[in-house]
Amino acid sequence: MKIKEIISLLESWAPISYQESYDNSGLIVGDREGDVSKVLITLDCVESVVDEAISKNCQMIIAHHPIIFGGLKRLNGNNYVEKTVIKAIKNDIAIYAIHTNLDNISLGVNAMIAEKLGLIHTRILSPKKQILKKLITYIPENSFEIVQNALFEAGAGHVGNYSHCGFSSIGNGSFLGNENSNPSLGSPNQLEIVKEIKFETIFPHYLESKIINTLFQIHPYEEVAYDVIALENTHKDVGSGIIGELENEISLEEFLKMVKEQFQLKTLKYTPSHKTIKRVAICGGSGSFLRMDALRNGADVFLSSDFKYHEWFDAEGQISYIDIGHYESEQYTKELIFNYLKEKALYLQSEISKVNTNPVNYFI
Repeated sequence: MKIKEIISLLESWAPISYQESYDNSGLIVGDREGDVSKVLITLDCVESVVDEAISKNCQMIIAHHPIIFGGLKRLNGNNYVEKTVIKAIKNDIAIYAIHTNLDNISLGVNAMIAEKLGLIHTRILSPKKQILKKLITYIPENSFEIVQNALFEAGAGHVGNYSHCGFSSIGNGSFLGNENSNPSLGSPNQLEIVKEIKFETIFPHYLESKIINTLFQIHPYEEVAYDVIALENTHKDVGSGIIGELENEISLEEFLKMVKEQFQLKTLKYTPSHKTIKRVAICGGSGSFLRMDALRNGADVFLSSDFKYHEWFDAEGQISYIDIGHYESEQYTKELIFNYLKEKALYLQSEISKVNTNPVNYFI
């Protein structure tokens, strides 16, 4: 496969536009036209992972965390970032990061954590705004079904578990083409009144070019009338964290034991609570910014990592905060990416890195 083909698969799953503003997801090292027969999947791309890729004849590394967050002013090998990038370039190994865009989709990092905890009735904890746009266009009645279906096929009209969502109303459209026009209905220099259907549908903003190109290709008019409107509506399938429920209510102690077992933890940090545990909020990685969202949504416990000292006080006995460590909370992301590529890229060899890149150690 070409690197660009793998990127297309990954970004159809976790669109790059869903990443946070501070992030640096995407192709970090490598040529999009390069050939790939085998990829190595890791949480962090460090020098030892590049060594592993070399030894296993992998031409591409797919990492969750970007090796470069800020700009590089020089490549002298003075730190682990520069050393990693230099080694990858010298050995013609591409590095791709799929970070907060994978965090922010409903079937991404947090869904994997929810699966490990056995959560049911899951939904995004903090859905994002300004993801959706609305298309309004006007279609002659005899072409309506063809244009509508083409727009749906291009990705418009998806709302949660529903597809082919749209609204239509009938009216009259008028136009008068000049001598240089070539109207599909009527003649130049002649006023036409045509029965048209006003069609409205929504789409995620990253599909805008595809949707508009489809509209222009399939619509019969020489000049297509349309509006694209940015919406403030939240997108229920895009956002931070996940909240769900356990099948059965259990004590906090039982929940902590389950977490330790499922995530193979030596230790964890938590705030005590007298509540039993039924509703669980989670966020892989640094998720303490969601702690009040978890509380507002009635969670009995919020599992994440990287809580600051003063943030623990916010629990106030109303909720239990659990910090299992950044690496530990995202460790199954490698499995998530591997399973996706196994399903979507049948002719691509994928392997999960055996290097433990966790920079934190525990003295028990």
